[in-house]
Amino acid sequence: MRILHTSDWHLGRSFHRVGLLDAQAAFLDHLVRTVREREVDAVLVAGDVYDRAVPPLPAVELFDTALHRLAEAGVPTVMISGNHDSARRLGVGAGLIGRAGIHLRTDPDGVGTPVVLTDSHGDVALYGLPYLEPALVRERLGAARAGHEAVLTAAMERVRADLAARPAGTRSVVLAHAFVAGGEPSDSERDITVGGVAAVPAGVFDGVDYVALGHLHGSQTVTPRVRYSGSPLAYSFSEAGHRKTMWLIDLGPGGEIDAAERIDCPVPRALARIRGRLDDLLADPAHARHEDAWVEATLTDPVRPAEPMARLVERFPHTLSLSFEPEPTEGDPHGSYAQRLRDRSDQQIAVDFVAHVRGGAGPDGSERAVLYGAFDDVRVDAERREVGR
Repeated sequence: MRILHTSDWHLGRSFHRVGLLDAQAAFLDHLVRTVREREVDAVLVAGDVYDRAVPPLPAVELFDTALHRLAEAGVPTVMISGNHDSARRLGVGAGLIGRAGIHLRTDPDGVGTPVVLTDSHGDVALYGLPYLEPALVRERLGAARAGHEAVLTAAMERVRADLAARPAGTRSVVLAHAFVAGGEPSDSERDITVGGVAAVPAGVFDGVDYVALGHLHGSQTVTPRVRYSGSPLAYSFSEAGHRKTMWLIDLGPGGEIDAAERIDCPVPRALARIRGRLDDLLADPAHARHEDAWVEATLTDPVRPAEPMARLVERFPHTLSLSFEPEPTEGDPHGSYAQRLRDRSDQQIAVDFVAHVRGGAGPDGSERAVLYGAFDDVRVDAERREVGR
């Protein structure tokens, strides 16, 4: 069975205030064309269909058009909700839409009920695990504790129980939206840390033939059977080095991965991150290749130059982001405040703050739990408000 694995469309999202709807429409054209030209048997969309719980109308219209085109192609599609989606909104009409071959899996109670497809070698059971917010689904799934690993383990227990009751030789595929250990994050994914822990071990998914992951925006292989497709478009400059693709997976008659091919997605415009003193950036011939790219510029001039953006756009007309990180001067060994906070999570910043005000004594275990719990409560409260809208 030939499977096309994609995720993280984030319909409705912009890139530094530049609208991406046309680029997203071009990607969906490419997706449908690939389905037809490569004779795909099933399309998997592993969450974050939309960029936010209440998407703008043009994004909804684009999604509606995509569903119609996939249905017309006659290729079954399985979609799950991600942490950016409103599961209830995305799942509206799921039963009716399912009759057209578009299977929306947004309800945690349905994790053990697969979409079953059949080819010449028998059945393939596809299980959809929507994004599982631990505080909201722990009791429903009977998880041992609140945490991503615990709720995914409980969900996979239901998957394995259903699979064990099926005829011998039934192949299995799981869609999940999660941060799996070994994956490389970027700046554009929303934090899903619970209790200071975001990642779950890949072993949670043991026992199935292929795991189609969403959430991380870089295409990557955690294990040969556990893969992220990544987002089809770049949504932050941290993705400048990404090759945006979908996975084309050939699942063999015994559940083996016969082939795994990356299908490149259309790129609306290249990304470039440039750094240095303004005069050097404007004069250096090595930067000529970036003149038509979306540019993030970091200026290192010791003194902020006059009208830096106006001067940059003369050479780089698509400059979207400008920041300043002056070269360290004598007597400033620690650099700027922004530099000290770079790549640190909210939880780490809070822990560092406690250590700072105590003269170096950081929080103990119980205090750290209170700090992490406060961040979890804020995120869960936001999730509940989105669900209740």
